[in-house]
Amino acid sequence: MSKTLLQQVEELFEQQLATWPMAADNFRALQGVEVKSLQVDGLPIKVQFNPARAVSSSAKIDPKSLKERKCFLCEQNRPDVQRGIEWGRYVVLINPFPIFPRHLTIPDRSHTDQLITGRIADMMRLAKELPGYTVFYNGPKCGASAPDHMHFQAGNSDFLTVIDASETAQIIIDDERGRILLEDEMPMPVFTISTSDPEKGQELFDLLYRALPLEHDQSEPMLNMLCTAHHGRIDLQVFPRKKHRPSFYGTEGDDTMLLSPASVDMGGAFITPRENDFKRLDEKIIRQIYHELCLSPEEVKVVVQRLKDE
Repeated sequence: MSKTLLQQVEELFEQQLATWPMAADNFRALQGVEVKSLQVDGLPIKVQFNPARAVSSSAKIDPKSLKERKCFLCEQNRPDVQRGIEWGRYVVLINPFPIFPRHLTIPDRSHTDQLITGRIADMMRLAKELPGYTVFYNGPKCGASAPDHMHFQAGNSDFLTVIDASETAQIIIDDERGRILLEDEMPMPVFTISTSDPEKGQELFDLLYRALPLEHDQSEPMLNMLCTAHHGRIDLQVFPRKKHRPSFYGTEGDDTMLLSPASVDMGGAFITPRENDFKRLDEKIIRQIYHELCLSPEEVKVVVQRLKDE
């Protein structure tokens, strides 16, 4: 009998951590990272001090910088020691700069832009084949350090703290095959697409996608997404955004912080590569981050009305 994707992933971790010293060291270092817990408007928040993530948090993603660097997700530029599992048009890799105890990067096998159009069914099928993992997507201006190469990531579901919005949210669209719900009682608004059918999930997401705000210079609406499968149901949480980084983002100056929030941060786990930022980050700053980056209640009402008008 052929092995499941989950079984293949466990074997990949075992093989890579035995043969790739840098990755093994970084995963081992996770066991000693400092973590603190906060509460922001009822949402539990974890803050992790993880120096290895400085590369991602400070990534330059302007067109000139992307053109000048080799794409680290393309096969020809990956380390010789790195191995992967082919899954359809994607390849499953371990992430050598982990946040999670089990952290995967899942790029398209071709070099194509980070755009989610037409890929929600893929994302949902990945979540179904990786029980215990949450698959996530960062938009090209929402935390992705490789906006020039389409990729998902995945990590342990129990690492994230965002509540199960589908249990408490208001229903926006409902039919026998799936729902779109809205949770607006958290520090940030969250739309949830809940279904057991990846194709229906794609259909419902397309409705939401068309309803989200899109600026003239953007390739897609700004968003982060988390996707988890459990008990036959797939929940896709969509965090619509309006800004890439908070106003105090920076690498120099006492009033700056090296924070480039992505899906993991939206999911309730903030990653700080600098110790001073780790110590400073508190409930007030996190609330400000969500306020600056996420849609306002008025903007959410516009999205909901567009959905109902479809």
